[in-house]
Amino acid sequence: MARDSGPDWSDRAPRANGRPRVIVIGGGVSGMAAGIYGQMNGMDTRIFETHVLPGGCCTAWSRQGYIFDYCIEWLIGTGAGNDANQIWRELGALDGKSVRDFDMFNKVTDENGRSVIFYNDPDRLERHLLEISPADHALIRSFCADLRRFIKIEMYPFLKPDPLKSAGEKLKTLWEILPAFRLFWRNAATPMHAFADKFQDPLLRRAFRNIFYQDPECFPLLPYLYNMACAYNRNAGFPQGGSLGLSRSIEERYNALGGIMTYRARVDRILVENGRAVGVELKGGARHYADVVVSAADGHTTIYGMLEGKYTNPTIDTLYEEMLNKPGILFPAVVSAFVGLHGDFDPDDSHSTTYMLSEEEGARLPGALQNSIVVQLRSRYSDGFAPPGRSVIHCTYFSDFNYWRTLRSEDRKRYWAEKKQVVQFVREFLGKRYPGIGERIELVDVGTPATTKRYTGNSNGSILAWKAFSDAEDLANELVNKGRMQLPGLSGFYMAGQWVGLGGLIRAASSGRFVMQFICKELGREFQATESVAAAPWHTGKLGHFPQLDKTPPERPALARHAVPALDQVSAV
Repeated sequence: MARDSGPDWSDRAPRANGRPRVIVIGGGVSGMAAGIYGQMNGMDTRIFETHVLPGGCCTAWSRQGYIFDYCIEWLIGTGAGNDANQIWRELGALDGKSVRDFDMFNKVTDENGRSVIFYNDPDRLERHLLEISPADHALIRSFCADLRRFIKIEMYPFLKPDPLKSAGEKLKTLWEILPAFRLFWRNAATPMHAFADKFQDPLLRRAFRNIFYQDPECFPLLPYLYNMACAYNRNAGFPQGGSLGLSRSIEERYNALGGIMTYRARVDRILVENGRAVGVELKGGARHYADVVVSAADGHTTIYGMLEGKYTNPTIDTLYEEMLNKPGILFPAVVSAFVGLHGDFDPDDSHSTTYMLSEEEGARLPGALQNSIVVQLRSRYSDGFAPPGRSVIHCTYFSDFNYWRTLRSEDRKRYWAEKKQVVQFVREFLGKRYPGIGERIELVDVGTPATTKRYTGNSNGSILAWKAFSDAEDLANELVNKGRMQLPGLSGFYMAGQWVGLGGLIRAASSGRFVMQFICKELGREFQATESVAAAPWHTGKLGHFPQLDKTPPERPALARHAVPALDQVSAV
């Protein structure tokens, strides 16, 4: 049963202070963003979150003094002077934090030990690639030339949804885009697979597909160039404190503005009267009422569960009945194996390496979708991820959600056996490539797509929802541009989050901003936003650099602070 603590919102009478009440379902980044912008705009908001921590997938947990950071690999908007950074400043996400930047995006190593490093500097990258394969000079110079062009572009349009832009604002955006239109169009129209297949060198053919650690399979060149350019411009770094640190800072901003976060509160039903959402019913039967309801929860659960599928149209039905289970439409789920290691792990200059596996090796990884595994030295991302004298390694691979879901629901014994197989593979793999490391491994924690689903509610265990550039993107965009983040036939209700705005943390955050702009329009209010001015020192708390893990929500008095149940674990000493 949900813990129904907090203020009483069971009273349906208008508030004496005249402030509209807004209920937000889901305390992930998008839900908290919606709450923050609501508070800024004279509303009283309350967030109901199923879990015991904020952030959804943007989280971390602690094991034996190690911090296992689950989400952020790079964060768009860590540099000043762009829309994305403005949003993070408004949300207080980077308050008191430094940012760590890397000179390379990723390294890819094949089965024979040949490697390619994707430097963010186009000049350095071009020299390196030409050393590997002079015969591919034309393709190499073309890619690096476009990277230089993207580096000069300062466009991050995340502040306002298109339907609310004035004619002048649209004209201004068009005027800014026109000089780079051909660049965008050409790279958006060129699939990475088609581009990579032109390389004569077999390593480059495979490596370019894995710039983003593993192969998303349907991406064009544009997102690769865009993100590498952001990284070069120091606008795609890693914030100190990591994923949960980011979420905790946003939560602190929300609380400081007077918002109410209620944990361990699962919404079972959205209450509707006369075609208008009027509140929510929690597991256990408690009802809370509001003038507006926003769901930042899983899209399918919201539309077909909380609302019983009563408010759909052909676009929505196509997304959730056809696209949801269509191969290549959702961003793949992942298996994560965190390794706690005694001593340092510093084999080379790379913080992240994708290792291409042989068919035989790939077959040993349970539920693997590709013959590759990503090894990241997370100790390099932020201070404090490991106790003194120790290191953290994060190994991941794309995996089939249905494989793990079936095992967990039908054969628990085999489910745990397969998780132990992941542990064994990681130990052997690291030991083979880094002799002597095996005996220094203290523990391995494994999380599967099934537990991502269990703790976040995300359909198919997907962290990033719909794939950008897939058949679902245009349909999802309609939910914003035509539907204005509402459902047909239902007033007083809006949706936010990655199932509306697609994947990526900045998109999640901006969807919370967008939805509150639409609500302000409905309520006849002029939208406003202010930046956070908090800059409290981050290095406080019992866990040193990670005070966010010392905090216990009021609704959670008995939960062990350092054993956050973020994912199922298999610990192997």
